[in-house]
Amino acid sequence: MVLTMQYVLSNREFDLFRTLIYKTSGISLNLSKKELVKARLSKRLTKTGIDSFGEYYRFVTRDDKNGDELVNLIDSISTNKTDFFREKKHFDFLNAKLLPDLISKKEKDRNKKLRIWCAASSTGEEPYTLAMTVLNHINTDSLWDAKILATDISTKVLQKAIRGIYKKDTLKDISPAILSTYFSSVVIDNVKHYKVKDHLKKLITFRRFNLTTANFPFKNPFDFIFCRNVMIYFDSDTQQRLVSKFYDCLPKGGYLFVGHSETLSKNIHGFKYIKPAVYQK
Repeated sequence: MVLTMQYVLSNREFDLFRTLIYKTSGISLNLSKKELVKARLSKRLTKTGIDSFGEYYRFVTRDDKNGDELVNLIDSISTNKTDFFREKKHFDFLNAKLLPDLISKKEKDRNKKLRIWCAASSTGEEPYTLAMTVLNHINTDSLWDAKILATDISTKVLQKAIRGIYKKDTLKDISPAILSTYFSSVVIDNVKHYKVKDHLKKLITFRRFNLTTANFPFKNPFDFIFCRNVMIYFDSDTQQRLVSKFYDCLPKGGYLFVGHSETLSKNIHGFKYIKPAVYQK
């Protein structure tokens, strides 16, 4: 019988971790999340062979010179719930309004460059859905230069996104036509999976990126940004700073998509409400 080590997380230690997590990722945790933090970080203690949360905190903040374990800590705390075509009304809006108008304008301006940022890409379902939606409207062989930047703070989910392999159940809501166009079937451990085809993958660049970075490094604007179901983990000050930085990353008329459980603060100026969870600069 395998015995599971029971670790004790004091309120003081929880406060130390909560402060560290907030400073490094912007994720705001109240006392009600103590058991969640304990459960998720207990796995890291077991993995590293460290005997207590106090010792683990010292290791992360003092002894781990290359910062790898801090990345693992944030990976453990991050919540990564996503699906293909999640919050479908956003993609309906892209198909019916945003992409036709944007592509028409760019063609008139003789500017066939399309830039999109998926700012919380998780395991890849969202950026791949964006890529499929874009390819409904453009032919990449006709001089269109379309690129999607997909970022996340978690290296673990990015690795899965880059692989682009998903269980059959994950794609249950995708039509057979879309499935055959953008995925090929593969068998892994006698279980059927689907792998994203290369012509879809090539539209996307996956990168680790922390949204609390003081100054975003992007030189050119994005036509629209998806940052959905992330700001619910941030406090209002962090939310406002992030939205202001998104504003600077968009051209006039550019769009910001947030999660349907999120709204922009009335104190943030410069964005116009278009419809639920859709704002325009």
